[in-house]
Amino acid sequence: MSRRPDHLPARPTWRCRACGIAWPCSPAKLRLLAEYRDDHPALLVRLATLREEAAVHLGGSGSSAELVERFTGWATAHRQG
Repeated sequence: MSRRPDHLPARPTWRCRACGIAWPCSPAKLRLLAEYRDDHPALLVRLATLREEAAVHLGGSGSSAELVERFTGWATAHRQG
C-alpha cells in the first residue's frame, strides 16, 4: 500500500502534490488553520512568505491580486468571521 502525498506545494508550479489543484488547496488550508489555530498572525506571516516565493516562481502567470487572494485572502477572511 502506497502512502498518498501530503497536500504540499510542488515548486515551481505551486500545484498541490496530492490533488493537483492550485495550492493551497482546501485540505492544505484546513491543515494550516489547525496547525496555527493558536497563532493566527504567524499563519499570515507564513502564507505571505510563501506568496512571495510563489510570485518569483510563477513570474507573470498570476496577478499580484490573485496571489494575495490565493495565499492570504482566505486566511484573513477566515479570521474575520
